Amino acid sequence: MKLLVVAVLLAVAAPASEAALRCGNRLVDEGDREFQVRERCGDPFWVETWTSIEVLDRGQPFERQREVESSAWTFNFGPRALMQQLTFVDGVLRRIESLGYGVHEIGASCPFERDFTGMSSAELVARCGEPAERRRSRDAIVLRPGPRLESWRDPRREEWIYDFGEARRLRVLDLEHGRVVRTQTLPR
Repeated sequence: MKLLVVAVLLAVAAPASEAALRCGNRLVDEGDREFQVRERCGDPFWVETWTSIEVLDRGQPFERQREVESSAWTFNFGPRALMQQLTFVDGVLRRIESLGYGVHEIGASCPFERDFTGMSSAELVARCGEPAERRRSRDAIVLRPGPRLESWRDPRREEWIYDFGEARRLRVLDLEHGRVVRTQTLPR
């Protein structure tokens, strides 16, 4: 009997899923809608959005095209907690991912000489603020996973330029899919 009571208590105490995120005394989990997450967690400090097009019955007299909207919301819970990135597809939460530790103040802890390679755009904004200039590539990747199926995806390529003041050089960061892949320093 004692074993049954312990098993029931453990089942009740366990979170809804390993990917669930606690915001105060409320949980958000995969399958929740954007409005539910905003209601429970408040506004994210950083949001990225992108779209893709799915083509069904490609090459047939009637093909169907569907636009899929995706977004990544990032929450900063302070320097003693990991930032959390929530990815939505068509308004439904699909993935919860932990990033690096949060910050006390957005944009106030940017080490100029750091190698930013591998850092997410949200972590970059949390530490350095928004860039002085942001340029987005407007190309697409076309995937054909099977007969009569096609998907057009935004590769999410961007160039961010940070100006750290007159006494310093400019930093140019190339991002792909929301992550820094290359950095370079430019003279003034």
